[in-house]
Amino acid sequence: MSATARLESFAAGIAHPFGGLDHMAVMIAVGLWAALKGGRALWIWPCAFVGVMLIGGALGMAHVPVPFVEPGILASVVALGLLVTLAADLPVAAGAAVIGLFGIFHGHAHGSEVAENIGGIEYMAGFAPATATLHLVGIGAALGLARANLRGVVRIAGAACVLIGAALATGVIS
Repeated sequence: MSATARLESFAAGIAHPFGGLDHMAVMIAVGLWAALKGGRALWIWPCAFVGVMLIGGALGMAHVPVPFVEPGILASVVALGLLVTLAADLPVAAGAAVIGLFGIFHGHAHGSEVAENIGGIEYMAGFAPATATLHLVGIGAALGLARANLRGVVRIAGAACVLIGAALATGVIS
């Protein structure tokens, strides 16, 4: 593979998470929820999502079927939105497990959508930091709002995520 093709594959990976409202909502929600929890969740939960997402991406690129990918993605938007809205205080390991479960669906979708002319490793090397960036957007927003005594706005953002998920699931938006 040429250097240009590698760069194009990397760029496609970076762009992919920004191309779907479902992916963006969930990735930001992971950051929001991690910031609400604080402590070790600030890094463990985003790392869990990215790590398991990469596994799911590899499965998708290898054409290994994972059941319920699309319903799992839609459920993740609603569920993570609810967890933010309710400021659910799960143990860090339990939160990582929930986030990891959803990460496999998102990763599989990323991997399954890789074009034949795209390098898989380079693509994954692009979508991992793009995903982490969206997690950081959520963390930064939640921490900034907390400093401004606007923590309730974070929970409202979670409710918006629930509405986005419901609208996607019912076909109101696509």
